[in-house]
Amino acid sequence: NDVLTISSEKTVNNEESKENYTRKEYSYRSFKRSFTLPQGIVNRENIEAVYKSGELKITIPKLEEAKPKPIKLIEVK
Repeated sequence: NDVLTISSEKTVNNEESKENYTRKEYSYRSFKRSFTLPQGIVNRENIEAVYKSGELKITIPKLEEAKPKPIKLIEVK
């Protein structure tokens, strides 16, 4: 329905045991963001996402019809 949703979840569990105690830590993080894509402009079939070195790169190509046309100069005589 022309909505791009990006979400992430991360859970961390740490446990430390010593002679007379045990310490447990729990951490949970989540992220969710939604974007409405413009209708008739985006090529939804060719959207790509790459996650590398902690960075998410999303490529959203335009349809050929939606790309800007080159300026046409008309010479006046």
